[in-house]
Amino acid sequence: MTTFVVLKILSSLILPPASLAVAAILCLLLLVMRRKRLATLVLLLGVAETLVLSFPPVSDALMDHLEDQAREAAAATPRCCFDAIVVLGGGIAPALPPTRLFPDLSDGADRMWLAARLFRDHAAPQVIVSGGGFMAREDEAATTEAAAMRLFLVDLGVPSEAIVSESRSLNTIENLRYVHGMVGDKRVALVTSAYHMPRALLIAAREKLSVSAFPTDFRGLEETRPFWENWFPSADALTSSLTAMREIVALNFDWRIAAEAK
Repeated sequence: MTTFVVLKILSSLILPPASLAVAAILCLLLLVMRRKRLATLVLLLGVAETLVLSFPPVSDALMDHLEDQAREAAAATPRCCFDAIVVLGGGIAPALPPTRLFPDLSDGADRMWLAARLFRDHAAPQVIVSGGGFMAREDEAATTEAAAMRLFLVDLGVPSEAIVSESRSLNTIENLRYVHGMVGDKRVALVTSAYHMPRALLIAAREKLSVSAFPTDFRGLEETRPFWENWFPSADALTSSLTAMREIVALNFDWRIAAEAK
């Protein structure tokens, strides 16, 4: 089992809603063992975690921790004259016939929009779309993230011949490793969601890929909502908190990254 899969499983178990289910199961087991106080404590911790992460100020703080790093990286790197624009998968869900005949845009679709804008601004002569798919099918179109992104970028006006696909990768480490194999020492503009950019830059440095940060899809935008919404838990805030927490877990506990960063 790869580190990537282990991290996915662990992050799912320690975060809501799975953590709440785990707490409930442990609570029942402890009650059977007549450990009532401990059972109550475990259940309360599970509920408290879910509730705390559901408050907008908490989700904003978690997102800001990641997105501020992305802003700093973007401000510190060149903004033009690259050999390629690299777009990491995550902004689109591939087509999965017969249930989903066409790709589906996700919250990170800003990645492709920014890539198209950079191409039109002549930041680079080509766009590399990177992303495979666990359910990819060789005989079906757009069943990888790369193929789906290509389709969308063409609809946005990027010429098909200017788009290069990398469709083998299943995670960020593979994204950047395979892209490095394609571009070598050339300079690339890296496009991904702001919360994802710190980890992407760390991996790019480890893979010795020369990148400049072009973050998008900023989510820690507390100034865009009425102040009173800060005091009410919400599903949107919980989703944002979970996205940030999973990224923080991956950033800090992927041993392959940590070992190289020492």
